[in-house]
Amino acid sequence: MNTFLKNPLNEFAGKTALVTGGTKGMGKAIASRLAQAGATVMTSARSVPDELVDASLFVQADLATPEGVEKVIQAVKSRFGSIDIVVHCVGGSTTPAGGALALTDEDWLHELSWNLLAAVRLDRGLLPLMVEKKAGAIVHISSIQRVLPLHESTLAYAAAKAALTNYSKGLSKEFSPRGIRVNTVAPGFIQTEAADAMIDRLAIQTGSRESALEELLQSLGGIPLGRPGTPAEVGELIAFLVSDRAASITGSEFVIDGGTIPTV
Repeated sequence: MNTFLKNPLNEFAGKTALVTGGTKGMGKAIASRLAQAGATVMTSARSVPDELVDASLFVQADLATPEGVEKVIQAVKSRFGSIDIVVHCVGGSTTPAGGALALTDEDWLHELSWNLLAAVRLDRGLLPLMVEKKAGAIVHISSIQRVLPLHESTLAYAAAKAALTNYSKGLSKEFSPRGIRVNTVAPGFIQTEAADAMIDRLAIQTGSRESALEELLQSLGGIPLGRPGTPAEVGELIAFLVSDRAASITGSEFVIDGGTIPTV
């Protein structure tokens, strides 16, 4: 069957999906896009969203902890029995501005747990379900900061995302022969609540949100496209990568940054 002829409006009918961090920003856009195309989508987050349509498809859990990850794994097994699509969107930076010397061991451990180990633990729990059916698609949300670290504000986050991309490549080499595709997506500056929160933290150092935003854009080298990306644009890319339309794409990273990375 020519998969390119599939109707993208229902291409995920009958599929089950998990989107971590799926209640805000990019995660919410990804979950909505998959659901619009027919997938049954479970989401997780640390807090319950104000608008919760189906409580059986939401797990309140802190994925920075082993206990939180295990709670999500058990919820997937209980609700679905198996899983077709996993999009790991949980992550972010909560460390203070001030550079490398401002970061404590606790800061580093939290960023690594949130941005790397959460994905490692989740994959370890859910991959056996995909191996059993010899099919599945996993996407880890990395960041362009893995090659453009911002030493002033998000160094630990950037290092964790670099490790996540490396781990994802290794995972793809192991599990692609078993029918499971693993890719990463590296967003640049996407206009989300988390981005606004980071600007607010920087504003404490710079004195205003305007100067903080300007400093952030300068540290990135600007955005040639002239604007930040949107969560919906990320969601559209993810929908393609986990679909049969991308059946031969695995072990790759896709940058969506408006041209920010200045090198080939």
